[in-house]
Amino acid sequence: MRKIFSRENWEGYLKHPAVRWNICYIVLLTIIGLILGFMDNWIIGLIILVIAVIGGAISIRRLRKLVVDAHEYLNELTYKVQRGQQEALLEMPMGMIMLNKRHEVEWINPYMARYFNLEIVVGKPIADVDEKLAELIKDHADDKQTQVVTWRDHQFEFLVQHHGQVVYLLDITKYEQISAQYKDEQIFIGNIYLDNYDELIQGMNDSDVSNLHNYVTSQISDWAVANHLLMKIIDDDNYLIIGHQASLKELEKQKFKILDVIRENTSKQNSPVTLSVGIAYGENDLIKLADIAQNNLDLALGRGGDQVVVRAQDQEARFYGGKTNPMEKRTRVRARMISQALQELMTQSDQLFVMGHINPDMDSIGACLGIRRIAEMNGKECWIVIDDEHPHSDIQRLMREIDNYQTIKDHIISPAEALEKATNNSLLVLVDHAKRGITIAPELYDKMQNRLVIIDHHRRGEEFPENPLLVYIEPYASSTCELITEMFEYQPREGKGLNKLEATAMLTGIQVDTKSFTKSAGTRTFDAASYLRSAGADGLMIQSFMKENPETFMMRNHLISRAEINDKIALCTGEEGQVYDPVTAAQAADMLLQMSGIEASFVIFERADNKIGISARSMGNVNVQVIMEKMGGGGHLANAATQISDKDITQVKQELIDILTKPDKEQDDIEE
Repeated sequence: MRKIFSRENWEGYLKHPAVRWNICYIVLLTIIGLILGFMDNWIIGLIILVIAVIGGAISIRRLRKLVVDAHEYLNELTYKVQRGQQEALLEMPMGMIMLNKRHEVEWINPYMARYFNLEIVVGKPIADVDEKLAELIKDHADDKQTQVVTWRDHQFEFLVQHHGQVVYLLDITKYEQISAQYKDEQIFIGNIYLDNYDELIQGMNDSDVSNLHNYVTSQISDWAVANHLLMKIIDDDNYLIIGHQASLKELEKQKFKILDVIRENTSKQNSPVTLSVGIAYGENDLIKLADIAQNNLDLALGRGGDQVVVRAQDQEARFYGGKTNPMEKRTRVRARMISQALQELMTQSDQLFVMGHINPDMDSIGACLGIRRIAEMNGKECWIVIDDEHPHSDIQRLMREIDNYQTIKDHIISPAEALEKATNNSLLVLVDHAKRGITIAPELYDKMQNRLVIIDHHRRGEEFPENPLLVYIEPYASSTCELITEMFEYQPREGKGLNKLEATAMLTGIQVDTKSFTKSAGTRTFDAASYLRSAGADGLMIQSFMKENPETFMMRNHLISRAEINDKIALCTGEEGQVYDPVTAAQAADMLLQMSGIEASFVIFERADNKIGISARSMGNVNVQVIMEKMGGGGHLANAATQISDKDITQVKQELIDILTKPDKEQDDIEE
């Protein structure tokens, strides 16, 4: 019996608790039966013994067969598993490469071998086998997740494991093609608006109006057909376009040349038409997509028109065009509508707060004084929020003059006082800017961002309040003071009008922003200046405000002397460690443009707040607004600026040079 158990390895089998206890239980019952049988009658005991021996022999044979069958089953199962693993390793639709520590190929599975045209690669360095694959392995050796890579005109999910020793490649080319096709077939919606159509058709006869409209519509229709777009006329100056994202990609490659075609051809007929386009994509909800497209159109118009804004929800906008200065609007319809809307908001508010940007200039302060006077004419109290420890000399002189006007002086408060006075029913007016980052009192802005009015003449940027109650942005205007001056015509006559100081400050703001009426000054600019003169603006006081002290004069000339001129661009950098006034830097940039052959000027300088500032100016052929936006700033096509933190002058200068020297295809939005 011991031999049988040893030969069949029954000891191991009997170690199983269930088998061991069952055998012990049967043996115990047999012994008890034998004892009781022999005690009662030896014949009965003998019969029980015979039955026990025969039953035991049968049980042992059955148990032995069970053990043999179990071993055979386990051996067969192990063989099948090992064979399945080997077949899966060899036949699975995934490439595998095993490398040794010297980055030599030790083994590749048959699926991977076909990418090498069945060449022998085992034993060769991976860099010799395929240089591109070696670079991919090196670049993604530390990745924890699979990456999608392109290799040999295929796309793979790529993973490197075991410290670069095993490489897995799963061909997903078909699925990527399906994904790309799905994205290409998604819908985009665009709104096209003729910026100055109403202005142009005034004074035209019906025949000329019809010819102009038919030409523009024909050009847009042909352009839409050529690019597989659906175009519908919404109004005389408004069109709707719908297409697939594949078409949108092509339009972006072409940089929406339709803008240039229509503008140039209509200009030859002395009726220059410019287009503004807002395009939205990446959204399945068509209603939401249409809302985003309209918002993008508003952004294009706010930046001065003649451009395209392409943006998906919660993504950065892409701008095309914007190469021309905004065209002046001769009618004042919008000025009247804005005035009426502002009066209604004032009526619904308990008080007003008005503030400009940090480092305020005469346009910013003059606009604040104008809004305070409009509020007073409508029976509302308005507080001017000012907080600047180092105002420029012209602002210092203005503030000293304000000391003679007690009513105005009493309504100038600090941001802390404004924050304490503000209520949920107050109204905040931002003038000469529309960015939280450059406002005088960011905390006040945060508190009142749902009760906000914006009046500005700078092009609208991406950093813009989400839900302002009223927006009046006109990039064609010379200054914010010009826009506010036009509002006085629509104020209650019983209210007391502008006093001498307010009119002088506002006219000074216009004069400063127009460089004494030589830049961005249209017919409405002179109308506003005429109104302010009639309201008591004093030319001698303006001269007094604008006088320079010798230190500022010498500092500006020092900056100009450090200018470097290259390819019609003047680049000037201040000295390391030397703080310059932003107004001085801006004046230096303006003066550099007066030099023959200079198309654009940039002045880089250290500010009192430890930031690096850039003042940018242009004659119009270089779009400095786009350049400054790339560096976090903004402004106009010919007048822009930015402030940069955590960098020194050298780093900022190099960043600016890199932008200016980008390849021509990336410069189309900067230069005409």
